[in-house]
Amino acid sequence: MKNYIIPFVLFIGLNLSVLAQNQPDQSSEKEIYELSMNKWKWMAEKDITQLKPLFHPEAKFVHMSGTWSTERELEIIESGSIWYKNAKVHDTAVELFGNTALVWNRITLTAEVRGNDVVTEFTVTEVYQKDNSGWKMLALTFSSVRDTHQIEK
Repeated sequence: MKNYIIPFVLFIGLNLSVLAQNQPDQSSEKEIYELSMNKWKWMAEKDITQLKPLFHPEAKFVHMSGTWSTERELEIIESGSIWYKNAKVHDTAVELFGNTALVWNRITLTAEVRGNDVVTEFTVTEVYQKDNSGWKMLALTFSSVRDTHQIEK
């Protein structure tokens, strides 16, 4: 009987170790979620001081009218040529892959574009990467969707 106990204990220990490694880091997920929610607030407030360190210098931003760089996105936000007045977040999913995080937000965006208020349903995909200075956004993509669209988790 003793011959079976040691292998059994090792087997259980290894499986628990593997399970622990596959569990999401909830503190990082919460941190990314809060960062994403703050980003919407900062965009609405045109707070370039908060956004500039968040956006990686080589990040890309995909909108309905084009794709552009961090520098251009910051210019657009600061000038108000697109004013992200309010992003009502309906649903969010966060997934971590090492030092990379993906965030999907299903939102109703109220924005002022060229002086006109527009309300659009989007699923927004955000890509973040953690480096020595913290999380940096690498990409932000707006996908126009129906209001019935669901994020599958």
